[in-house]
Amino acid sequence: MTHQIPTHPTHRSRTALAALLATALLSPLAACSSSQDSSGATASGSAKPTTLTVFAAASLTKSFDQIGKDFQKAHPGVTVRFSYEGSQTLVEQLSEGAPADVLATADTKNMNTATKASLVGTTTEFATNTLTLITPPGNPASITGLDASLNGKKLVICAPAVPCGNATKQLSGKLGVTLKPVSEEQKVTDVRGKVESGEADAGIVYRTDAAASGKKVTTVAIKDAGQVINHYPIAVTKSSTNAALAQQFVSQVTSEAGQKVLADAGFSPAS
Repeated sequence: MTHQIPTHPTHRSRTALAALLATALLSPLAACSSSQDSSGATASGSAKPTTLTVFAAASLTKSFDQIGKDFQKAHPGVTVRFSYEGSQTLVEQLSEGAPADVLATADTKNMNTATKASLVGTTTEFATNTLTLITPPGNPASITGLDASLNGKKLVICAPAVPCGNATKQLSGKLGVTLKPVSEEQKVTDVRGKVESGEADAGIVYRTDAAASGKKVTTVAIKDAGQVINHYPIAVTKSSTNAALAQQFVSQVTSEAGQKVLADAGFSPAS
C-alpha cells in the first residue's frame, strides 16, 4: 500500500517530514564516514592477506622457521610458506614452473644453476656450514671420526648431487678416506632421521643438523672438516609475484636479528 504525502500538510506532519528528510540526508554521510574509517584502518592496521613462498635447503629448516615467524610478526597479513628439500630438487622444481618467491640453497653450485637459467635475480651469501658425524645416542658402534672406525659400519650420507653429499665427497677425498655407505639420501634431514631412529650406525651431516637433533644423537667431530665449507646464497626468484616483499624477507635473513637466529642454530657468518 502506497502512502501519499498530504497536499496541505499540518504543522505536525511538516515536522515529521523534515525529520525524515534530515535522516535520509544524514544516512549516506554516516555511511561514507564509516567506510572511510574502515578503509583507513585496513590500510594502516593490517595489510592485504599475502602468502610468500620460500624454497629453502633442508638444513635451514629450524632457523628459517624462526625467521619466518619473526617476519610474519613484522608484516601483519603475510603468511610465509616454506618448502624444504635438497637444493638440487628445489632448483629442478623451480625450473619446472613451481611457484616460489625466494630461493635459498646450501651451496653456490645449485644457485649458479638457477642464475644461469634466469630463475633468480641477484644472489647474496648469508651463512656457511661444515660437516660432522652423528651416531645414535652414546655412539654404540664406537665411531671415532672419518676414518677406519667406519669400516663395516652402517653409514648413511647424502647423495653426491645434493650439497651435503658433494661436500662429503670432497672432504673424504681430501682426507684420503674411502666411504662405503649403505644409503645415500636426497636431503640431509633424511640422514638425520635414519641415525635418530637407529637404522644407521653413523651419518654425515652439517654441524647445524647435529645441533638440531640435540640429545637424539651423539656428535663425533671430523678432523679438518673446515677444509670443505658450504656457502649458503639466497635470492628473489624472477617469477615472484611479490618481489618487493620477497626482498624484505631476504633482508630479514641478512639482518642482525636474522644472523643471530642462524648463529644460534650453529651456522657461521658468510665469508
